Amino acid sequence: MPLSSTSLSEWTDPDVLPAAEAAALLAGAPWTRLATLGDSVAEGVREPVPGYRDLSWADRVEEALRAVTPGLAALNLGRRDRVAAQVAAEQLGPALAFGPDLAIIAAGGNDMLRPHFDADEVRRELTSIVSTLRATGADVVTIGLFDLTSAGLGPVRYREVMSARTRLLNDIAAEVAAAHDACHVTTPYDHPTAADPAIYSADRLHLNARGHAFAAANTVRTLATRYLASE
Repeated sequence: MPLSSTSLSEWTDPDVLPAAEAAALLAGAPWTRLATLGDSVAEGVREPVPGYRDLSWADRVEEALRAVTPGLAALNLGRRDRVAAQVAAEQLGPALAFGPDLAIIAAGGNDMLRPHFDADEVRRELTSIVSTLRATGADVVTIGLFDLTSAGLGPVRYREVMSARTRLLNDIAAEVAAAHDACHVTTPYDHPTAADPAIYSADRLHLNARGHAFAAANTVRTLATRYLASE
């Protein structure tokens, strides 16, 4: 069960984009092949929440894009527990074989949770993934992580370190994206919902279905602003 209950539903939640609105924001999107790479965030690990469709953020982005392009082909390669080097080694090849024109990457979170966080290694692996996909002509998006410590989660004695690592990882992902003319979905640190423990699953690590709906809205808006606003 979620950490706390909510009387909201996705039809009344102001932080959730209704499917029709998400599709409208992505009207004119050129993409026909979507690949998602990464760890449990990419895979969409979550718990259901009453009043919300049991969909991951990636499912919702795919749904909105498919409403625009009914023939959209999508491949989600995300697998839980993978560090960035494993994402590069195991998923980049299949992604390239799939031939996406849009690739979304969520990786580095498991590196961050290790006793020693090698930020330089994560930067190298993300650079390899992003640059290789960009070289094919694909648009690439990196995903920022929520700082779960802002919701009062995580062991108290490690919260300061976890928060600093989360923000460093997000900065790295944003810098890698900028260096390769890719797009980064910025984490809404200051948004009240980002600090609400009710968007997390009982494992106190992954978002639940409500959290995924919130993350999807943030991702769709970023895609629309970055790629479609001037068209």
